[in-house]
Amino acid sequence: MGTVTPAGVPAVLLVLGDEELLATRAVSDTVAAVRSTDPDVDVREYEAGNLTVGEIAEMLSPSLFGGRRVIVLRAAQDARKDLVTALLAYAKNPDPDVHLVAVHAGGAKGKAFADGLRAAGATVVPAAKLKGDQARVAFVRDEIRRAGGTCTPEAAAALLAAIGNDLRELSSACAQLIADTDGRIGADTVARYYRGRAEVSGFTVADAAIVGDVPGALEALRWALHVGVDPVPIADALADGVRTVARVASAGRGSAYQLASSLGMPAWKIERAQRQGRGWTPDGLVTAMQAAAECNAAVKGGADDRAYALERAVFAVAAARQDGAR
Repeated sequence: MGTVTPAGVPAVLLVLGDEELLATRAVSDTVAAVRSTDPDVDVREYEAGNLTVGEIAEMLSPSLFGGRRVIVLRAAQDARKDLVTALLAYAKNPDPDVHLVAVHAGGAKGKAFADGLRAAGATVVPAAKLKGDQARVAFVRDEIRRAGGTCTPEAAAALLAAIGNDLRELSSACAQLIADTDGRIGADTVARYYRGRAEVSGFTVADAAIVGDVPGALEALRWALHVGVDPVPIADALADGVRTVARVASAGRGSAYQLASSLGMPAWKIERAQRQGRGWTPDGLVTAMQAAAECNAAVKGGADDRAYALERAVFAVAAARQDGAR
């Protein structure tokens, strides 16, 4: 068990993992906790690879003027051997007025340093990238709770389907939902909130075009352009949607969970692509990818009428599916 200081925060913390949001939050939470006890706390951040033993010894030594300090060591896996030796010796008997926070990516590089800090009694804060939908659902529910709300598992899964797996975007979406609702988030809340906003990402346009729903795709496209959405992300969404269906179709049969690892995609995205892929032929998908590529080139190349380029792509993608279904 790590040493706990008078501020109630461990004297040595090891933030272990390569998920930037979780690592950054662990550091900011630690600083905030210390600052709540000592508003004048001295906070300093350093890159481990640039530090010398002399510099770290000076930072960790007792201050002549008293006061609490937080020393944040970024990229701890890059620390040189002599620095690692000094820090591990310090971690066994830390100064109660100093909080050492070592942020380590968690890979093979510098593993001995991370293992040594753990063995010396450092408190470990996990910050690894989340793997699997279950972990991401738990993250979303925790985000809602942090903001003072409640969230059902179904609502968390629906938010993942609407937003994707990027933790920063998910965190932002959770905060927005809490700000715009009474804080009780159910699947109906997410569906209601994103029904009028999903078009902004362009994925609604893509989803409708891929299943051959031309009226739905055009309605979503015109609404997105009407509210000021830039054509580029819409073209990107269309290309990504067709490409995803093609990748999943070429992977052959199998459950979404079986294919998730080999394709490097979340299971929910594979399931959606499998549904959308019904009725497509390999030739049709090739034609659709060509249409999406031409649309991207036109939109990003400054075509005179980018809206027309997008509409033409919608018709082309839907026609490619219909041709394949005949």
